[in-house]
Amino acid sequence: MVTREDILVLGLTAGVVGSLVGGMMLGIGMGLVIGGQHLGWLLVLPAAPVAGGLGYVLARKLTRKLV
Repeated sequence: MVTREDILVLGLTAGVVGSLVGGMMLGIGMGLVIGGQHLGWLLVLPAAPVAGGLGYVLARKLTRKLV
């Protein structure tokens, strides 16, 4: 059974991990783009979906506890 604590930890973990990973991808990618390396767009564009995807993976892990 999923408890209230599990849901709280999921939200906090997804928020922190998503912010760190997405922020790092965005920061490094923008640094490359500003420096003239167009390859940086490969980090900038998927930054938000990757961050959200990590939250999705964590939520799937929690739902496996229900079954």
